Amino acid sequence: MIGSQEIFVSVDVETSGPIPGEYSLLSIGACSAFNPDNGFTCEIKPISEKFDPKALEVTGLSMQDLAKRGLEPEAAMEAFSDWLSTLAGPDETIVFVGFNAPFDWSFVNYYFHRFMGGNPFGFTALDIKALYMGATSSTWRDTRSSKIAEHLKPALSGTHDALHDARYQAEIFRLICRDLLAGH
Repeated sequence: MIGSQEIFVSVDVETSGPIPGEYSLLSIGACSAFNPDNGFTCEIKPISEKFDPKALEVTGLSMQDLAKRGLEPEAAMEAFSDWLSTLAGPDETIVFVGFNAPFDWSFVNYYFHRFMGGNPFGFTALDIKALYMGATSSTWRDTRSSKIAEHLKPALSGTHDALHDARYQAEIFRLICRDLLAGH
């Protein structure tokens, strides 16, 4: 299942709303899926004033605070890209791994393209929810994080801190690979 030339990177983001462009990417957390102590995190200045109050309530982040202390988006994406470049050699491919990857990847992709001109992850992502569904033949409803945690019993849990959640997702990914996909 896991190729030696693929470097799996667990990525989690916190945002001000449901779609990139209109809403802002507020924080990024990422770690090497098989070496989660090797991580990256940053907070980013909002690119618009638009926000969904529920999104901010969940994260505990403040648009005003991030406007003061967050990195400029270009600097944040450059720092993320620089960190990613330390993970893979010239013949290796970094693979974006996310829990509900379409959401997280859409923001990361938008920001990389808008502020860096290209996405180091390319145009694809590996979704942990879909991987779990395929490995267990479960229903989509059973791919909620609470259901997966109930089954796999990870040591960590989700907190809406991007780096912590990236590490939690990495643990879920490793457990799926070890316990459900080993031997396939």
